[in-house]
Amino acid sequence: MNKKKQGKKFNREFDQRKALIQGLARALFLNSRIKTTTAKAKELKRFAEKFITTAKKGDISSRRRLGRYFSDALVKKLVDEIAPKYKDRDGGYTRVIKLDVRKSDGASVSIIELV
Repeated sequence: MNKKKQGKKFNREFDQRKALIQGLARALFLNSRIKTTTAKAKELKRFAEKFITTAKKGDISSRRRLGRYFSDALVKKLVDEIAPKYKDRDGGYTRVIKLDVRKSDGASVSIIELV
């Protein structure tokens, strides 16, 4: 029986989609706030929350798991600086704030930020 696939495709192949999400997550963790389309922000929220939950464990296994997606410096920042802020929080680490539409192509734009 076919089940519904989760997530948006963004008219990209799997590896391109993965690179897009990784790049957005990298920018989010470095800057703690980015401006992107609403669809990309909602999709990024799913992955960013999983990354932060993994980083909250702080053990070597979680560092290695995060190391598959990010550089060593970013993993260190994520585990040592960002994750301890959310140690008492069970989820909802990010917030999506909707803005207007972009003039050039009419896409709805949002800001995604760490709470």
